[in-house]
Amino acid sequence: MSKPYEVLFLCTGNSARSVMAECLLNRLGAGRFRAHSAGSHPKGAVHPTTLALLGSLGYDTSALASKSWDVFARAGAPALDIVVTVCDAAAGESCPLWPGHPLTVHWGVPDPAAFAGPKPDELACFQRIYGMLERRVRNLVALPIERLDARELRRELEAIGRERLGEAGAE
Repeated sequence: MSKPYEVLFLCTGNSARSVMAECLLNRLGAGRFRAHSAGSHPKGAVHPTTLALLGSLGYDTSALASKSWDVFARAGAPALDIVVTVCDAAAGESCPLWPGHPLTVHWGVPDPAAFAGPKPDELACFQRIYGMLERRVRNLVALPIERLDARELRRELEAIGRERLGEAGAE
């Protein structure tokens, strides 16, 4: 492999799920992948509980930002290989034309930022969503992408998105 696979995780607000997935893939992908995240209607800031959770897990959160998906549709943007929507709203929206004409798949994940309840329960909700994303990202990293054609890769990525993996949804 001459260059890392460029992967963009999308959600509407780009404040929790897509940011967690970006961090996970950059860590677990060990240079084989380069992950990014963006939102169709970014919140403008990463959710404080996302930052707290990622910080507690040893991630450097200093460069994390909530940004528009337009950043990745501009000239000079990385040529994307894979785009993964992690929220149902973003999956249903008309996406920009991405450089590289990437494979696009959907991995629906509940939104922890929508949690309404006590702070300790909020952190537990974010931890559950992080765990769901971690299992899916680990499955992505384990794929023999170099040996799969586009149709096989799509099928494998869609299967990852359909896996329930004992996931508990956001409450």
